[in-house]
Amino acid sequence: MVDRRLKPIWVFSTLSALLGAGYGVLFTIVGDYRDAYGISETTVGWIIGIGFIVGFISQVTIGPFGDRGHARTLVYGGAICNAAGLLLMGFGTTGGVILLGRIISGLGIGAAGPAIKRIVVVGSGEHLGRNLGRLFSADVFGFAMGPVISAVLVGPFGLAAPFLVIVGLTAVVVLATLGLHVEEASDPEPRRFAFDLLRMRPFAGAVMIGSATFLMIGAFDALWDLVHTDLQTPQWLANLGIALFAVPLVLLGPTAGRLAQRIGPFIVASAGMLIATMFMGVYGVLTTGVAIFAVAMVHSVTDGLSFAASGVAVGMTAPEQRQAGAQGVLGGMQALAAGVMAPVTGWLYQSHGQQAAYWVAALVMLTMVAGGWALAGPEARRLKRGAPVSIDPADSPR
Repeated sequence: MVDRRLKPIWVFSTLSALLGAGYGVLFTIVGDYRDAYGISETTVGWIIGIGFIVGFISQVTIGPFGDRGHARTLVYGGAICNAAGLLLMGFGTTGGVILLGRIISGLGIGAAGPAIKRIVVVGSGEHLGRNLGRLFSADVFGFAMGPVISAVLVGPFGLAAPFLVIVGLTAVVVLATLGLHVEEASDPEPRRFAFDLLRMRPFAGAVMIGSATFLMIGAFDALWDLVHTDLQTPQWLANLGIALFAVPLVLLGPTAGRLAQRIGPFIVASAGMLIATMFMGVYGVLTTGVAIFAVAMVHSVTDGLSFAASGVAVGMTAPEQRQAGAQGVLGGMQALAAGVMAPVTGWLYQSHGQQAAYWVAALVMLTMVAGGWALAGPEARRLKRGAPVSIDPADSPR
């Protein structure tokens, strides 16, 4: 028998996928922005990065309202705000307008993301890892659909077409969720921000390792279309690479969540990021788009088995009544890491080339993973299902 309590999880995961799809479209057309509108590589980096920076601000300032009885409102408001930003990015023809659209989109995604995660965490019980893995799979699936939608629609209908399709689908899903029951906080969390949670060393370590994953995403995303364009990779192959890269992440998301709970989220997340660092170094020395495509296919499998782990670590170390704030801090720090790294990577690529851009990103990733592993401490590194971490009272947020 299907558990009806899971219904909101599936529906809100679909909405989360649509939030990711808009970014997936943007990711694959930044080269078109450059070529059609004369936008520089550095500006392309800012178009990618500014949304992450605004997302950081939104998640850490607006996100905690999800713990105060407003999770549903944040989800809907964020979805509407994101739709407005997508329209600006679709119809804008200058760097300024496109940047404004990205800012508005980032604001909306940053507000909705922690609230969606809170709904999933609170409704998951002992299936926390599995359901967070499913939510991660939904996010990745949405992002992966962006290039597919772009490939089908941009040629015959123009740059605005894929954004319009995503806005329309978002409206349908928002209307479909209006009658769903959402478990809001019965005892609202009074604290405005959630940064006090960072006094918990295991939580802070999870956030640092999780931020390293998005630092990689910021660099990877800023470079993918530019590098393939400059290496004269066929556009269909570059788009196919993004779509196929996402397949293991989508399929392995629930497995990754369960693996993180069983083995330990800190072990799984750290191991995955160390392997990812190696792949980023390899990208820096490859000279053909086909070679980058081939390596990325292997890279995607290891990412698929590890990306959900940092979210599981946060879910297992933060109090249930503060999950929206905790996931907001994680998401905000991840967005900040990606937002800073994307324009830096764009500048490095423009000024110093492909190898420098990838290798600098790999070095920073390695430093952050080592820092997060050390910060979490030995007890947290042994954290797994059935063995909750013990927080020193001196480190507990008051």
